[in-house]
Amino acid sequence: MLEACAGKKREIIKIYQKEGGLFLEAEAGMIRLIPQTETILRVSYTEKETFSDVQGSHIVDLAAEKTENKRAACSWNYAEKGQEITLWTKKLRIIINRKTGSIHFERADGTLLLREAEKESKITEEFNVYRTVVNEHTKIEEIRTPDGVKRRIRESQREFAGKRCHTKLQLVFQENEPLFGLGQAEEGIWNLRDTTQYLHQANLKIALPALLSGLGWGIILSTQSPAIFQDTQYGSYLYTEADEYLDYYFIAGETPGETVKGIRKLTGKAALLPKWAYGYIQSQERYETAEELLETAEEFLGRGIGLDALVLDWMSWEGNLWGQKTFDKTRFPNPKEMIEKLHEKNVHFMISIWPNMNENCENYREFQECNLLLPASGIYDAFSEEGRKLYWEQAQRGLFCHGVDAWWCDSSEPLTPEWSRLYKPDPSEMYRDFVDAAGKCMPIEKANAYGFYHAQALYEGQRSVTKEKRVVNLTRNGYLGSQKYGTILWSGDTYASWETLRKQIVAGLQFCISGLPYWTLDIGAFFVKPGMPWFWKGDYEGGNTDPAYRELYVRWLQYGTFLPIFRSHGTDCRREPWNFGKAGEPFYEAILSAIRLRYHLLPYIYSLAGSVYLEDETMMRPLIMDFPKDSCVADITDEYLFGPSLLICPVTTPMYYQTGGVPLENVQYTREIYLPAGTDWYDLYTKEKYAGGQKITAKADIKRIPVYVRAGAILPTMKPEICTADTHGKEICLQVYAGCAGSFILYEDAGDGYGYEEGEYCLTHIYYCQESGTVTWETQGDFRFRKGNLSVEVIGKEW
Repeated sequence: MLEACAGKKREIIKIYQKEGGLFLEAEAGMIRLIPQTETILRVSYTEKETFSDVQGSHIVDLAAEKTENKRAACSWNYAEKGQEITLWTKKLRIIINRKTGSIHFERADGTLLLREAEKESKITEEFNVYRTVVNEHTKIEEIRTPDGVKRRIRESQREFAGKRCHTKLQLVFQENEPLFGLGQAEEGIWNLRDTTQYLHQANLKIALPALLSGLGWGIILSTQSPAIFQDTQYGSYLYTEADEYLDYYFIAGETPGETVKGIRKLTGKAALLPKWAYGYIQSQERYETAEELLETAEEFLGRGIGLDALVLDWMSWEGNLWGQKTFDKTRFPNPKEMIEKLHEKNVHFMISIWPNMNENCENYREFQECNLLLPASGIYDAFSEEGRKLYWEQAQRGLFCHGVDAWWCDSSEPLTPEWSRLYKPDPSEMYRDFVDAAGKCMPIEKANAYGFYHAQALYEGQRSVTKEKRVVNLTRNGYLGSQKYGTILWSGDTYASWETLRKQIVAGLQFCISGLPYWTLDIGAFFVKPGMPWFWKGDYEGGNTDPAYRELYVRWLQYGTFLPIFRSHGTDCRREPWNFGKAGEPFYEAILSAIRLRYHLLPYIYSLAGSVYLEDETMMRPLIMDFPKDSCVADITDEYLFGPSLLICPVTTPMYYQTGGVPLENVQYTREIYLPAGTDWYDLYTKEKYAGGQKITAKADIKRIPVYVRAGAILPTMKPEICTADTHGKEICLQVYAGCAGSFILYEDAGDGYGYEEGEYCLTHIYYCQESGTVTWETQGDFRFRKGNLSVEVIGKEW
């Protein structure tokens, strides 16, 4: 008869303080608890004798930071009573079951936030790690994708490279508790309860290991490896593929908004982008010559359409030398002169660069000679400091020296095995394909963070040569902490359909609630026409000649007007405004109206950007961040706040045309809106006031999407005819919406350069008094940057 083999006991037998934390030892393993702040706790578990310093090295150690700065470390204490060990701070109470080592997280008043599973809550399972050895036995397959020719290792010798652990944190969520975050996915799922989420990087996926609850708490894993979240009949847990030990940070915010601030504290402040980056950015696949770029800029200028940047997509290089960081001399004979001419028009220049290189190009050979390529690939080793430095040196001598203003780091995953498939794999299959491919050419424990290190290369490189030009990096992938490096993440190569538009709204909200502030998309989607393989799935064979696509494009652009970054891009058809109609025609006029509105609101938008840097705020905000007590907002996925004041309500269904250009009949040009409770709301366009806490039917013809302003809001605005961010108006009009007292901080600085890090900015604190109907302000900081006069318009005043 078989006999049961008892595992090691989890009962805690030793408790002591060391290195600013509380250590709990059991036969099975060791738990380490390190309070970071009064509301943030680091929890680690290992079955080894020590905790490696490597795990979580990309996350700020707030406890150590306070000690080094000689400030009082987070005050905490602990006590033992019966079967419970309790650690507490001013705002948190942590209760550990002595018998099992499981943890309960509570607020100081005893309100339960989260608890680990009662049994085997923290699991690690050690395994061997192997690295690819490239030699004559290595077999490589080359696959053509829209991201260039990619190499996949089919067979190779491998050598032992140490041990890592699979980890599993098992949790128990409260009944009806909604969960959010984990980065950007394409499925359009908002509440993550009862789902499985595979956290790996892909063209249409940005995995961020940050899970947030509607109850206010959040967890971030310190892992950089692929991971899985599951809340199904098979259990509720967070699993990581390859770590030194199990390690996570628990954040107890009063609201999801405070939790996001906690994530930013742990992973780094978001760098402030230059002011022009918040204007309109025109891109397409692709501008082919210097003349075409200059002619496009001139056309925008001649039509009086706002424009702050043009983007040069792939193939800036010569011939088939994919990834070479130089200009094709035939099509771009004098890039410095070209960029100077763009600058004369106040238009900036962004260029696409890639981490993978054709083996025939000079850049590749230089990396190969220095042994700084990932095994059996054309991808540079961004995990190494030497690799990052060489990448920047090439970008500097081939591109930046000519005056390039911004980078577009395409394919920064940089592995997309799912894009070599004719039909779309299931999510679990995509995950395993990524883990397999990444494990053959990357350290698997860092496989999800290639985009993070790639962004670090550009940021540290550019900052090493100039302080006058802020880093702008539009990148397809990133990780917790990427915000430090001047990054804007975008959602990848989507396809054009109304369903995609609806899902993109959810994708952006999940991304921003996961902690990174700057997100955008390809307005109109990247792919427009139907085709193969699976991702080339647009609904519009006629491209921009199809009125149905024109309608979708306009709605997408109106939504994009209220994203942190406003950018149009795609293939299959051109994307400049005049390709969607003529002057006087409804689609063309709607596009111009949206762009004008963006510039009209630019003082508000740039002030939001200032608060992102100074206060760790979030621009694109799911309603639950600002109205956590309104039970009606938890499931709303087609409305959101843009900053604290504007309620954005995109139109996500056709009202004018079916696919193919067939007119729709008997359609009401309206959509239903829910106005969150606790405040009144004003229609941005008509100034009509509505009470919150109700559904209304809003006008939504093609001219605009519904936007509402919260009572008490103060919107700093410019004249709508402003055409670039660098064209400073002589006057900023403060639009004040009566109904309750309000305040706003107008942020102004040089618009570029890193002086803001040294306090070179101006803050104007603006106050509205409801009782007297008066508006006052006071200015602090560097008065050199106070631009123009302030005028006041009070809307809705009843006396």
